[in-house]
Amino acid sequence: MERSQSYWINNKQMKRLLTLGFVAVLFSGQAQQVPQYSQFLRNQFMVNQGAAGLYDFVDVTVGGRMQWLGFDDAPKTSYLYISSPLTKKPRTIYNPSLRVSNGPVRNPEIKVGKLKHALGGQFVADQYGAFRTLKAAVTYAVHVPLSREYNLSFGTSLGINNRSFLRDKAQTLNMLTGAAYTDNTYENFTANAASQNTMDLGAGLYFYSDKMFIGVSGDQLTKDFVKFGNKDSNFDPKKHFNATAGIKLPMGENLSLMPAVLVKYVQSAPISIDASLQLEYKEWLWCGASFRNQDAIVGMLGLNISERFKMGYSYDFNISRVNSYSSGGHELVVGLMLGR
Repeated sequence: MERSQSYWINNKQMKRLLTLGFVAVLFSGQAQQVPQYSQFLRNQFMVNQGAAGLYDFVDVTVGGRMQWLGFDDAPKTSYLYISSPLTKKPRTIYNPSLRVSNGPVRNPEIKVGKLKHALGGQFVADQYGAFRTLKAAVTYAVHVPLSREYNLSFGTSLGINNRSFLRDKAQTLNMLTGAAYTDNTYENFTANAASQNTMDLGAGLYFYSDKMFIGVSGDQLTKDFVKFGNKDSNFDPKKHFNATAGIKLPMGENLSLMPAVLVKYVQSAPISIDASLQLEYKEWLWCGASFRNQDAIVGMLGLNISERFKMGYSYDFNISRVNSYSSGGHELVVGLMLGR
């Protein structure tokens, strides 16, 4: 027996419906509300405020991330992280030979055993379906030497989150007429969900040497206790907590291996675990893989281009049910090491 046209949905409509479904899950209060990063190992400041100013120069990280390729309005993130120690460095006489690298450029040294203060800043633009978050924050960190080999740092960040609901991104179409579908309940609900600003307080502890690190941090610790703008909107920000650990293991003269883990917990949500392995050649070229439970397997590759530039790329291969409809995700990161 032939079915009526109303029972049939083309591939594009199916993807749009699935997108809206996944967005609903994201904002049901049971999932992570802040961006996740595949390449956090290359800049710990991205997941821990205490790691601001880890290096003795201005460290700039610019990146872009796209998830769930194949979906309409899939999650996409752009970010900028900057950190710098406050201590003055002696001026270096200009030397033209520094402009040209002789062979591989090794990673910058992580110096410990001394007290230092640091400032950091971040700007993040994150959009997922019909929701967009813009975040700007400043960070202060103090690094205290515990011995000649180990430091303990504490960092705190203060910023503003702007959350918006984009009604045009959530518009659905009538499958028979192709016209915009309207619903009075939906219209009443979205009328007050325009935009809202909230204060964002974060903090992190970071214990480290030049060979290992252990850290804990938290974001959105004040939730929506202080908010500006449309107070009738209820975006319900949740507290987020991270725990990280990693150790660098030498494997001969030119190779080293770093196993690391990132554990993420969001209030009222299951724990997420990223287990990573990174292999490094001459502290210059690196590759790695990461397993994010119930989500993705990640492949990574990067290098130091010069004394000033570094870059990295990662690909997320989805292992969740999204895999049937998505071709994965990409993340590209460029780092600037100013004053190194």
